[in-house]
Amino acid sequence: MRIAFIGLGHMGGPMARNLVKAGHRLRVFDLSAEAVQGLVAAGDAHSGDTQQVQAAASPADAARDAECVITMLPAARHVEVVLCGPDGDPARGVLASVPRGVPLIDCSTIDPATVQRLARLAAAQGNPLADAPVSGGTGGATAGTLTFMVGATPELFAQLQPVLQGMGQHIVHCGATGMGQVAKICNNLLLAVSMVGVAEAMSLGASLGIDPQVLAGILNTSSGRCWSADTYNPYPGVMPNVPAARGYSGGFGVDLMLKDLGLANEAARQVHQPLPLGAQALQLYEMWSRQGHGQLDFSSIIRMLQGQRPA
Repeated sequence: MRIAFIGLGHMGGPMARNLVKAGHRLRVFDLSAEAVQGLVAAGDAHSGDTQQVQAAASPADAARDAECVITMLPAARHVEVVLCGPDGDPARGVLASVPRGVPLIDCSTIDPATVQRLARLAAAQGNPLADAPVSGGTGGATAGTLTFMVGATPELFAQLQPVLQGMGQHIVHCGATGMGQVAKICNNLLLAVSMVGVAEAMSLGASLGIDPQVLAGILNTSSGRCWSADTYNPYPGVMPNVPAARGYSGGFGVDLMLKDLGLANEAARQVHQPLPLGAQALQLYEMWSRQGHGQLDFSSIIRMLQGQRPA
């Protein structure tokens, strides 16, 4: 299949590489020329075909002969610019060039209202749009084991499922357009709250003198068990191959978690749903970001709770 892939960051780059491995032909665009050239080289190395991955000059150029368009971008404003074009130059947007009937898949994490509005704009010219945010982090993106939370009609979901299976293991139909985003912001709300809880528990135990590895083992076989404890433990030295083992580099950044918590809290405000723990988590991550740690992995919140003491 000819796929336009726009957004080759920490998540989009590995996702696009997995589509190359699955045999798809890609036209790619990113503001980073280095990321684009890395993808082009990956296509050449995979098949020896210098045409399997081609660089596009703009989102519109990427989409002009596509059979499917995938976007993986940081925030709602970026998705809108890519689809509709920058101010004063709509001809550079995807919707200006994509053939009628070609489906669009937005894998970014944005607010449900925006994706529903963009879906209406796309539908007006005959292009169905599905939201398909992901869970699984950079490790899942690289391994092709992501979970996709898809908002789409049943017919569109069935059409897109084979493409998404090239990048993930769990492809879940969440309901109509926008419901993928609802699932994602609820998941990340819980993830942020649980990470703060694990960070507090691990810090308390270490301060009271228990070996952190012993404590982690207890948590992971007891009622406190959760993903933040048994797969992504924030305490340094407890687990290998997690951000805590490499100075909290890589992974899912504090500022990205802050963005998702903002989406969850704003959505809750719109429907008058109290989020007392979500609001507190938002404040904690806001404080940590303001101290200059926005690019660290979100599990680094444990350092703030420890007063930035060395582990």
